[in-house]
Amino acid sequence: MSRTRIFKVSEMGEKDFLQAARALTDGAVAVVPTDTVYGIGTGALCEDSIQRIYTLKNRPASNPLQILTGSLEQARRMAEFSGGALRLAQKFWPGGLTMILSPSPEGRTLARGFAGIGLRVPNHPFLSALLRAMTAPLACTSANLHSQPVLTEEKDVLETFDGKADYIFLDGALSPVASSVVDLTDKPVLLREGDISRAELEYVWGGSFYVK
Repeated sequence: MSRTRIFKVSEMGEKDFLQAARALTDGAVAVVPTDTVYGIGTGALCEDSIQRIYTLKNRPASNPLQILTGSLEQARRMAEFSGGALRLAQKFWPGGLTMILSPSPEGRTLARGFAGIGLRVPNHPFLSALLRAMTAPLACTSANLHSQPVLTEEKDVLETFDGKADYIFLDGALSPVASSVVDLTDKPVLLREGDISRAELEYVWGGSFYVK
């Protein structure tokens, strides 16, 4: 069992914060609070650490991780944004919307062989600051074991990942509602209705979503 560094985000000093940002960029695995549920992530260019997350969660390799960035500008370097995708991003980012888009040439490495790349700009003060301090995006997924309920309470995070993740950042109880997920690589498909309703998404998109 490895030693996990555990922090309350409200009590972190600048030195610990910057050290954590560097460590994540270089491949540390961390449980982080988001504006939805707790997530688990690592530097998006660290393949061994990404595989470690799959192992920790018992997650099928066919399920890609999403990529979290600190800004829309950074996300636009990773993927091809249609006019509709840009409208959604401008309306709902930062926030609870994950968009799967065709990767740009720069984003193909992050897509890791998948046809699309799932992008989100989260709306959580600590995580947003952490993403801006990192020199690579964060490959992330919900911090739960595969097919088990998402984690929103500190005690459940600690029971599941203490001794397994390198860092755990705690920020109290979070929302049980995950992000909404849309696939825009071809026809618009709503994969999950979460924090943002289908009606809101369709209004901004300017048309209907297929539902999978």
